[in-house]
Amino acid sequence: MARWDKIKSRGNVSDRRGSSPVGLQGLGGLGIIGIVAVIAFNLFTGGEGIDLNSVLTQLQTAQPQNSSQQPEEFKGSDDYEVFASTVLGSNNDVWEQVFENSGNDYQPPELVLFRGSTNSGCGIATSSIGPHYCPSNKTIYLDETFFDDLVSRFGARGGDVAEAYVIAHEVGHHVQNELGTLSSGQQSNESAIKIELQADCFAGVWAHSLKDQGIFEANEFNEAIDAAEAVGDDRIQEKVQGRINAESWTHGSSEQRKNWLKIGFETGDPGQCKP
Repeated sequence: MARWDKIKSRGNVSDRRGSSPVGLQGLGGLGIIGIVAVIAFNLFTGGEGIDLNSVLTQLQTAQPQNSSQQPEEFKGSDDYEVFASTVLGSNNDVWEQVFENSGNDYQPPELVLFRGSTNSGCGIATSSIGPHYCPSNKTIYLDETFFDDLVSRFGARGGDVAEAYVIAHEVGHHVQNELGTLSSGQQSNESAIKIELQADCFAGVWAHSLKDQGIFEANEFNEAIDAAEAVGDDRIQEKVQGRINAESWTHGSSEQRKNWLKIGFETGDPGQCKP
């Protein structure tokens, strides 16, 4: 396990695990096309294994529910909440410095931990959508039970560094949003893939910043590389459909995702993240 205790920074994490969503918030001004775009930014669907019409129906027709008190097991700051806050905080450190060097201000994102479903600025966030970033309220939504699926369904090795990579990838989408390059409108598959690969590269830039801090054990970053490969469009299509259709890709191949993550990790230069 990585030495996360060496990182003192903390990000803004809201723990909603065990709580029910209250009502259905608006779609954050994105509209249906924007929601489709947000779902396209979902790290792990790869355009496969998810019924888009079903998700849209959930977002549009979900009925208000009463809030439930958070179960005792989630009260206070447990280990996972501290882990998520630490990874988010260390990402913020990197991007605050990058933005400052270019004369810009960086506004850190929020990260919401949930299970099952929760309100989001883009409608209702559900476990079936997976980890994702909502640009309208600059918030990352993460159901940590997803990582069980990552291992069991997609054959990833798993591990805390792999999970940290997922958070860093979603922070990468926030960076794109801060830069004004994260489009919420309709876009081509080619454009969507470039956005995803750049977010992978940005995640690598974050990991590069930790290289000399004694946080990763030898070869431990391979957990992240393995996760990136596991969620390539070709790998997911083969697992879910038994066939590969490159024309429907929205996130890039296993090879592409691995390579761009490594480019960021090896160079530490966001300027190199131009798929």
